[in-house]
Amino acid sequence: MTYEYLLAGLPELKAGADSPVSLEKLEELLDEQLAASDKKYLDLLRAPIDAETLSLGLQAKNRFIRDWFAMNRDMNNVMVAQICRKHGFDLKQQVVGEDEVAETLRANASRKDFGLGELPGDYDAYMALAQIEDLMAREKAMDALRFEWLQTRTEFDFFSTEMVFAYYLEAVMLHRWSLLTVEEGEKVFRELVADMKKGVRLEA
Repeated sequence: MTYEYLLAGLPELKAGADSPVSLEKLEELLDEQLAASDKKYLDLLRAPIDAETLSLGLQAKNRFIRDWFAMNRDMNNVMVAQICRKHGFDLKQQVVGEDEVAETLRANASRKDFGLGELPGDYDAYMALAQIEDLMAREKAMDALRFEWLQTRTEFDFFSTEMVFAYYLEAVMLHRWSLLTVEEGEKVFRELVADMKKGVRLEA
């Protein structure tokens, strides 16, 4: 299904800029305009990330949805592996999934690049994220990669359902950064490390 009129009426979103659209109004508009078969994926995208949501996303019939969840899983796993190495945690217990990237990370915990250089695809950008000391800058760099992925992934999907999903996800990121303070960003990271110390398995 295509959404020419919906997308044509939405303002352009730019990475690093304030969102020109209210997230609340955007969600109301999408709830009204999307077909039921597409709205179920929107509901999945805005659901809290946990083991169930991740599983549903990775098994979705829509390829864009599957790829989005897989990309975020891989990025998160690479970051978790680096945090585990830095703090002396067992990454085998923290890395999520049974996919190729996850298995490579577990099997090559002692290697500098975790063996990722032997896999097809460019994981250098994910590895470089761990070198960013400032926590807020690191989180923004992660969102910048996500934003770029969305832009590239939907470059030729004019007025498609996937374009609607990408627009929504971009709007969410811009909205989140307009609200997040340095203190809140540091709090999220501290909680992440504390959970790992307690042996809590990270689900996403």
